[in-house]
Amino acid sequence: QVQLVESGGGLVQPGGSLRLSCVASGSIISVDAMRWYRQAPGKQRELISTITSGGITNYADSVKGRFTISRDNAKNTVYLQMNSLKPEDTAVYYCNALTRLRGYWGQGTQVTVSS
Repeated sequence: QVQLVESGGGLVQPGGSLRLSCVASGSIISVDAMRWYRQAPGKQRELISTITSGGITNYADSVKGRFTISRDNAKNTVYLQMNSLKPEDTAVYYCNALTRLRGYWGQGTQVTVSS
């Protein structure tokens, strides 16, 4: 079992920045990759970024160049630095831990980009 707790969401103006955190606990050694997803109202959940246990990162085209995923293994924490935020980035952001058997989800954190 892996437990995930996200934080760092909030209200920000267009062009602003936020940093999301996801703290993992439990069977962390079994995690192959950590991912950030988001889900906007009325839309499907979208994969936006991945970081593997080896440190390889990947981004959706919609966030490439603006968002950065990173990890602090000592703190069992994955971050999503979000810069140049746009209104279309408004969504609930979810952390996901991927193991060979299944994925685990956090509860989500709301990000609202509005003036």
